[in-house]
Amino acid sequence: MAPRNPPPGNAQVADSFVPKRSARLWLALFVLLANFSWAVHYYQYDNLPAPLSADLAGKRGFSEVEAIKHVRALTQIGPHAIGSAALDYAVQYVLAEAEKMKKMAHWEVDVQVDFFHAKSGANSLVSGLFGGKTLIYSDLYHIILRILPKYASEAEGSAILVSSHIDTVFSTEGAGDCSSCVAVMLELARGVSQWAHGFNNSVIFLFNTGEEEGLNGAYSFITQHPWSSTIRMAIDLEAMGIGGKSSIFQAGPHPLAIENFAMAAKYPSGQIVSQDLFSSGVIKSATDFQVYQEVAGLSGLDFAYTDNTAVYHTKNDKLKLLKPGSLQHLGENMLAFLLQTAKSYLPKGRAMEGEEKTGHETAIYFDILGTYMVVYRQRFANLLHNSVIAQSILIWVTSLLVGGYPAAVSLALSCLSVVLMWIFSLGFSIPAGFLLPLISSSPLPFVANPWLVVGLFAAPAFLGALTGQHLGYLILHSYLSHSSSKRMQNLSPDIQANVIKFEAERWLFKAGFVQWLVLLMLGNYYKIGSSYVALVWLLSPAFAYGFLEATLSPVRLPRPLKIVTLLLGISLPILISAGTFIRMAGVLIGTAVRFDRNPGSTPEWLGNVIIAVYVAAVICLTMVYLLSYFHLSGAKKSIVLSTCMLFGLSLAVVLSGSVPSFTEDTARAVNVVHVVDTAEKYGEMQDPRSYISLFSTTPGNLKKEVEQINEGFVCGRDKVLDLVTFSVKYGCLTNDDIGGGWSKSDIPVLHVDSDTEGNGRTTQISIDTKVSTRWSLAINTEEIEDFLFKANSDELVPADGKGSNDGWHIIQFSGGKNSPTRFDLTLFWRKNYTKFAHNADGQKTEQRPLLKLRTDVNRLTPKAARVLMKLPSWCSQFGKSTSPHNLAFLTSLPVLF
Repeated sequence: MAPRNPPPGNAQVADSFVPKRSARLWLALFVLLANFSWAVHYYQYDNLPAPLSADLAGKRGFSEVEAIKHVRALTQIGPHAIGSAALDYAVQYVLAEAEKMKKMAHWEVDVQVDFFHAKSGANSLVSGLFGGKTLIYSDLYHIILRILPKYASEAEGSAILVSSHIDTVFSTEGAGDCSSCVAVMLELARGVSQWAHGFNNSVIFLFNTGEEEGLNGAYSFITQHPWSSTIRMAIDLEAMGIGGKSSIFQAGPHPLAIENFAMAAKYPSGQIVSQDLFSSGVIKSATDFQVYQEVAGLSGLDFAYTDNTAVYHTKNDKLKLLKPGSLQHLGENMLAFLLQTAKSYLPKGRAMEGEEKTGHETAIYFDILGTYMVVYRQRFANLLHNSVIAQSILIWVTSLLVGGYPAAVSLALSCLSVVLMWIFSLGFSIPAGFLLPLISSSPLPFVANPWLVVGLFAAPAFLGALTGQHLGYLILHSYLSHSSSKRMQNLSPDIQANVIKFEAERWLFKAGFVQWLVLLMLGNYYKIGSSYVALVWLLSPAFAYGFLEATLSPVRLPRPLKIVTLLLGISLPILISAGTFIRMAGVLIGTAVRFDRNPGSTPEWLGNVIIAVYVAAVICLTMVYLLSYFHLSGAKKSIVLSTCMLFGLSLAVVLSGSVPSFTEDTARAVNVVHVVDTAEKYGEMQDPRSYISLFSTTPGNLKKEVEQINEGFVCGRDKVLDLVTFSVKYGCLTNDDIGGGWSKSDIPVLHVDSDTEGNGRTTQISIDTKVSTRWSLAINTEEIEDFLFKANSDELVPADGKGSNDGWHIIQFSGGKNSPTRFDLTLFWRKNYTKFAHNADGQKTEQRPLLKLRTDVNRLTPKAARVLMKLPSWCSQFGKSTSPHNLAFLTSLPVLF
């Protein structure tokens, strides 16, 4: 608080130290911070080790050059989906390579290879993407490689699992997802086979099939293979893009694995921020690690490549885009980790449960520049966070008691400036998201050129944040002018004006402490691992301010904030978090190409708005300290004008179409499906309707694509197509009735064998899927209370696996060529089932079918092949567990059959 009669020296200080923050200074500051942030991202995510040849790696090392040979061999096979001949070739290749390990292993090492055939089973995971579904698998083959010392019998009963999948979706050769993972595992197995004579645990390498159809490979191994009972820790290798650094995005629940990895890995990479996002459901995906945690009760690590996520499950998941050094990075990390962990004592899964249930032993982890990993347990995090929170509250309470009522009001108004900053930042950036679909041929004009996001969203978000905080500054300045007039009546008006400006500037800087303190308190309360980010952004600027700005002298007038205070205060937070913020933005942009899971069901602007909100949030969180320096700057007009020009230039680029929304290497996700739709009523068969359907999980219309294909497509929202696992709300259909490439003998059959009324209504239905070993069946749970589902008299759906979503229980079946195609379904009706097609007024009521069935055939009909040939280069087919193949048959059974 300013003294009533300040000494002359203070008046001179207040008068002479008016900040001269010119436009050049701000330009230099922006260039410095931008380059620093990008350098952090580069070293954390893009700085890859040099690939090693076999000679350089040595017999016991890891060679990317050798691993790439496996990737090349698998991708040359082409797409190898479940049930395809190509998958048989891929499996045989991996089997042959695994058999070679026996001849190459150290003489004291035992290498066991099991070519495992999984019998039919049902995967009923209760969380994530698969709630309310039953995933049935059949005729799956896995290759399991166990490496252990010959003369250490205890190693046979304790194993570390390293797992990935051989199969791909039908639309890609799968260089990233996950031939790269398989290649790393093969090269790891070769290296481990030279070291295992000193192990206390065996290492099991699981090369499974069926992951892309719903994690069936991992599930069948865990529930059927005898070696699964020996596993103490599970490591899963995955890809959500292609290449780059393979980072840990799930760890635990026990911290042993991540602690060992942090100690052993040469290039550690992993962020608990990614784990928090993944577990929250923000990222709509699933990996085999879910099976190992949920079904087997194991702890471990889940790795994934996240570079160029737009190529995921498209034609562009190809070897050409795999960055050199990507496999070397993962391979060296994994080899060091396995060598350390395999020599350690690993408790059984049940032995860890007591620690896991408390939640105190889960790990907080993050890497610094990809060279060092920080790991500490939740118990320590609780103590640290509680201590910081308590001390921060104590400091604020003491400060307010000393400052009295004016200090309390000033704090409230400075917090108001933070609120206004958020409101205006969101208010400026979100409209840009609404605007883009109106002015661009694609709602996502930035996917192929992510740098456009800086101009389209970051510029208005920054301008809004500056506007909001400046409005708060003016309000705070007005209050301080009124409340300080009596205290500083002995000072000249010029000095008073400067003192008030400096005091307002300091209050705005300190409001940043409050913002991050609130976030730390919320994160600590909900035990969010990412709370360490709030901790760093609170403590580092607070210490810098305390050392360079604060004073214990009651007679010193406030001075303008020093630039060095800002630089010292935010350097460590940028070092810790800038790379992660940039990488998350890249992942968000990449996943936008598959944002519309039910094509046409989400507004075109929604993906843009999500990205706009994220960008605005990052700017408000990270620039709250920086923005407090602007209000006394003489460069405000230049900054505002430059920001507006950046936004305008970005809009001009979008309007001109000079930068493509999609390219051949960053393609729009589409599906081309030849649909044979049988409008069937029980007892009579109408001629099936046959047409080509074109739809896209990328938001936006398909006019440009349809014009180039020129095959008579008609597009609109009236072309609703129910594909059982999802619905197409906007798509394009051909009007002509298409023959060729299929026959009536391929059409699946739903046949009612009996329908009886006893203690309750029971219906027996036989299902024949004909040539299809991949199909989806929906059962109307509004009419049906329970059911039995059998193949060859074996019950396939467990009694506790019959939940529902939106009134449907979905059964998804996938298997090899020898899978059954005939099934028996017994339906047990609810007591209040529908009995009439008309209501009491005699009006016909809309009814959902009793059963819906879609069968998929991995076959190209002539018409579908012609459409695919004409598909623009910026488009690619997209595959997932719920999407149909290029030929799909639809049939249904009405409630009143």
